[in-house]
Amino acid sequence: MLQQIYPSVQHPYAFELNKDFNFSSAHYIPYEEAGKCKNIHGHTYFINLTIAGNELDKMRFLVNFSELKSLIHKRYDHKLLNDFDEFKDNSPSTEQVAQTIYNIVQEALDRRANKPKCVQVFVRETPTSYVVYRPIKQGDNNA
Repeated sequence: MLQQIYPSVQHPYAFELNKDFNFSSAHYIPYEEAGKCKNIHGHTYFINLTIAGNELDKMRFLVNFSELKSLIHKRYDHKLLNDFDEFKDNSPSTEQVAQTIYNIVQEALDRRANKPKCVQVFVRETPTSYVVYRPIKQGDNNA
């Protein structure tokens, strides 16, 4: 995989890990104004997860890298994203894919005793377009 520099996110944690992986999926955006994207088409999505925390687990990991990849890759690789319940009411735009990946990863992290946090999800859809999703902290309101 090509070495990539990702936007960094400020956080108060001692440890940060980043995991890169990819999956290939198809999707469509069911709106006329979506142009070509209203038709089924595929992408190889390149993902970077940024996980942070202060405590390591019994193996001295923040979280095992392979666990992070398996949460997403096994679920979405070579599938039509629109077929998943999480995208029934939310078109699988790159923004929505990034937020959904965050939700899946954070739900798994919440079950861990050391309670790491997913602080950033980077999703590259094409060589020239990507989305960064960072969860809003409680109390933050930029509206």
